[in-house]
Order: sequence, then structure tokens, then C-alpha cells
Amino acid sequence: MSIKVGLRRWISSSSNLAKNMAQELNNSSSTTSKGGNNKSYWPSVLRWIPTSTDHIVDAEKRLLSLVKTPYTQEMVNIGSGPPGSKVRWFRSTSNEPRFINTVTFNSKEGAPTLVMVHGYAASQGFFFRNFDALAQHFKVIAIDQLGWGGSSRPDFTCKSTEETEAWFIDSLEEWRKAKNLSNFVLLGHSFGGYIAAKYALKHPEHVQHLILVGPAGFSAESDKSERLTKFQETWKGAVLNHLWESNFTPMKIVRGLGPFGPNLVRKYTSARFGQYSTGEVLAEEESTLLTDYVYHTLAAKASGELCLKHIFSFGAFARSPLLQR
Repeated sequence: MSIKVGLRRWISSSSNLAKNMAQELNNSSSTTSKGGNNKSYWPSVLRWIPTSTDHIVDAEKRLLSLVKTPYTQEMVNIGSGPPGSKVRWFRSTSNEPRFINTVTFNSKEGAPTLVMVHGYAASQGFFFRNFDALAQHFKVIAIDQLGWGGSSRPDFTCKSTEETEAWFIDSLEEWRKAKNLSNFVLLGHSFGGYIAAKYALKHPEHVQHLILVGPAGFSAESDKSERLTKFQETWKGAVLNHLWESNFTPMKIVRGLGPFGPNLVRKYTSARFGQYSTGEVLAEEESTLLTDYVYHTLAAKASGELCLKHIFSFGAFARSPLLQR
């Protein structure tokens, strides 16, 4: 018993120390810009976490330069909180407006509108290999969800599954209003599929079709396998479960590594995106630009990523499964 208690205390103290170090180092070298994002005025070489809002935007431009279809990029103002709400994006300490990073690709006149929503630990640039093909048939609009990519990153202080879902659904709805969209095709990938489905349930009048690509959030915790249940009973399972419930995200590791973070991300992108479904290896330029983009989006201020433990239990089982909605 004493070993378990000591282990938990060590994990907790180590996690808090790493978190505090990353926050202090990041905060000490940054200031707040108009969009609520951190914009640093220190050179990258002098910062422990070599990223900033400008880095994200520049990396996005370089990555999307690989796309042949012309596009426009804009920061869509979604205000400081849902209309009629007494809170500002759920207890944010600032009443400044927030912005959703949006890219819109040129299309044929009369083409149906396709809105694309990315998944967890991602942003709209992850679709860069899909844009040209889709733009032949749709007016493609891709967004960075609130708290991700180049969008504003308010302090994340949601305390429940309901509040966390509302964080993403309400911000998406305010974005829709600002863009004056209706009757569009909504596509969500992975965690974005979960949010897209929940949005369609709340605002069905605006969604013409719903497309879920490898969606998360269908399975309940009761569906977990016997193998996973037994693993959770081991000390390794207990440690991982504790980290999960402590909201220890993969992005915290990237930030904690400071200037060594890009190398870790390079290995991640090579493993995950190294080949297309056809088996063709990514071109060197594509791999380099994608790695650079992924690093800056992951290493930026923690915001939307902190939704994890409120939406999913350990093992990525939805706390409010789509099959029950």
C-alpha cells in the first residue's frame, strides 16, 4: 500500500513540476496578441519552447503551398462567448474576442459547401493531401477548432463533459453564424467526427449531410475488452490511468522537451504519415513541411487539448457515446 501511495505522489509531483516548468518558461517569453494567442517577441533560439503564433501561421502557409488549388485564409471572429451566456468560453479570464483560423478553397460556382473538422492533436493542415481532390467537387472550408492550430487558445477551464462539448459545439456554431453558412456538408475526422456528430444533433437544420471519417466516440466504457480491464489492474495500467485522469497529454511531453521536441515530432510524423494508402513514401519536402507544422501546432499553449479526460475515459471510450445519442 505504501509503495502505491508513494508512486502516486511521485507521479503527481513529477507531472506538476513538468507542467509548471513548461508554463513558466512559455509564459515568461510570451505576451498576448489580439486573437488571444501567445505571440513571442524573443528569438526562437533563446526560448525553451521554440514556437509562437507567428510560427504556426507561417508553417501553415508553407505546408499549404503544396496545394495547387488557390485558397484564402482568414481569422473569423466568434466573439468572447455564446450569446446570452454569463461565461466567456467557460470561465476564461478574458473578455476579448476569439478567432477561428479558416481556409477556403476556390471552387466551381454552385458547388456544395464542405466544412472539414480535424481530430485531436491535429489541425486543418493535416488534410493538405485531400484538398485538391475535394475542391474539384466542393467549396472546401477547413477550420482549426477553438484551442487548436492557429485559432485562439483561451484558458481551458471546463469541468464536465457537457461543458467541454459545448466549448467546441458553441464555438463552431458562432463560426457558422459569422460565415453566414447553412445547408452545408459537415465532415469530421476522429475526434472531429465526434464533435461534428454532436453539432449535427444540436443544429440539424444547418447540416445537409454528415460525413464521419474514422470517428471517435462511439464506444462506451462498458464495451472495453477483458484484456484492457486486466491491464488497468496492473501497476502499469494504474500509472497510465492516473496520468489520463490528471490530463497529462502527449503535447506536454513535446513542450517539456523544449528544443528537442521537434525531433520527437519528426519521428511521430514519419511513423504516422510516412506512407500513403498506396504505399508511396512522402516526398522529402512534404515530410519536412508537415513535421514543422505539426510541431508548432502541438507545442503552442495548451487549450483545446485539455478536453481529453472530459470526453473520453482511459482507453478512449466516450463518456457520452454517440451510439446512445
